[in-house]
Amino acid sequence: MQTQPPPPDLAHPSVGTDLVPQTHSRPGRNPGMPLDLDWVAAVQANTSAIERRCASLPGRRSVKKDWQAAWLCKAVSLIDLTTLSGDDTPGRVRRLCAKARQPVRPDLLQALGMQGLTVGAVCVYHEMIEPALRALEGAGIPVAAVSTGFPAGLSPWATRIAEIRASVAAGAAEIDIVISRRHVLTGNWQALYDEMAEMRAACGAAHVKAILATGELGSLRNVARASLVCMMAGADFIKTSTGKEAVNATLPVSLTMVRAIRAYQDRTGFRVGYKPAGGISKAKDALVYLSLMKDELGHPWLQPDLFRFGASSLLGDIERQLEHHVTGQYSAANRHPMG
Repeated sequence: MQTQPPPPDLAHPSVGTDLVPQTHSRPGRNPGMPLDLDWVAAVQANTSAIERRCASLPGRRSVKKDWQAAWLCKAVSLIDLTTLSGDDTPGRVRRLCAKARQPVRPDLLQALGMQGLTVGAVCVYHEMIEPALRALEGAGIPVAAVSTGFPAGLSPWATRIAEIRASVAAGAAEIDIVISRRHVLTGNWQALYDEMAEMRAACGAAHVKAILATGELGSLRNVARASLVCMMAGADFIKTSTGKEAVNATLPVSLTMVRAIRAYQDRTGFRVGYKPAGGISKAKDALVYLSLMKDELGHPWLQPDLFRFGASSLLGDIERQLEHHVTGQYSAANRHPMG
């Protein structure tokens, strides 16, 4: 295996080469665009077709042996390692950051011929930014902070904007904001656009991930329209969920959102990232999501600047699968502690 986790190889027959052709992309962050209500109104989602496509994914894209290990190492590099509990402490965050720096046991990495593998980011509440930054000093791993009244997004507007600015000032390089679901449910796209644009402005140089809470939006059509409006308002990433809803990331929601990303790139030339969060806890699920991203958007979306998993337990299962690949045996979960 290579010394760095390679992207899935086009030459491997089980990966496939039927990729969507890449359109011309402009460099830099998504600057947004004026709200185009005609475009928003024209967006539809064929739920039955989306569900059929998603049902076929696990069987159509199967990788084995060394190729599977390489994909799993790639998945590790795309994880936003997350702790968002009311009982978080600086000690827990420091332990999580130690895992972020060394996500897979050194003996397994040595057997795989891997080195320099880290996660994509560490995601915490505002109060835990400072201990996370200290623990990650010199590692090159960004700290992301959830904001704007996470997870409900119902705190006063001035408070939500102040929270963003406070987290940026504290050193967060990425801000995960939550939208007001009521704007989507009532079709008030102008209000959603204005809200997202102001939150993007408050983030300044920090990248902003717009959490749609898709399990509370009612339909895939609403998911598609909300995705498009947030991108028009300048979101750097669109994200499925807070992880606190009854329904979080699903393949139909993901397909809907990545096709909105593709449509936005076709129209504007700018790339927007995607982050499924909540409910992705198994290595086999990560492989399906990676194949979805590759099929729908291509290689650029297999890098941490355009794709992240919002997860914590996922890393433990990936590490178990990598140990099985190396030794031929499954180990107990306690051999792969999160901190």
